[in-house]
Amino acid sequence: MLDTTTEWGRLAERRLREEEVIWLTTVRRDGQPQPIPVWFLWDGETILIYSRPDQQKVRNIRHNPKVSLHFNTDEYGDSVVRIDGVAEIVPDAPPVTEVPEMIEKYRDGIRRIGSDPESFARDYSVAIRVVPQRFYGW
Repeated sequence: MLDTTTEWGRLAERRLREEEVIWLTTVRRDGQPQPIPVWFLWDGETILIYSRPDQQKVRNIRHNPKVSLHFNTDEYGDSVVRIDGVAEIVPDAPPVTEVPEMIEKYRDGIRRIGSDPESFARDYSVAIRVVPQRFYGW
């Protein structure tokens, strides 16, 4: 679990709550890591991501659920937050339109990509839940 009694733990928690993009790294069948920026929601224990069903990351997770996530650093290479975890495809998860925190967080982003919440939910219909196993950073 994330220790929010430390300065770094509080930084990581703030970034998990406030950042719009986190990098998700999955591994293809041939062993090649595949990092990709994703939208996400931190609930204090797990990370929720929605994806299009045909994406490589979905196939990768089905084959190998071990993932890493990280944020971009600050301009000096500091504020590092990396998370190793286990991902699962959640077939019975509610559509993104029924996750008000996600819609609120990405309302402007959904508009920027020329979509609306209902269309976004149809396109990004696969829910991925990541359970963090270990946090790293400085």
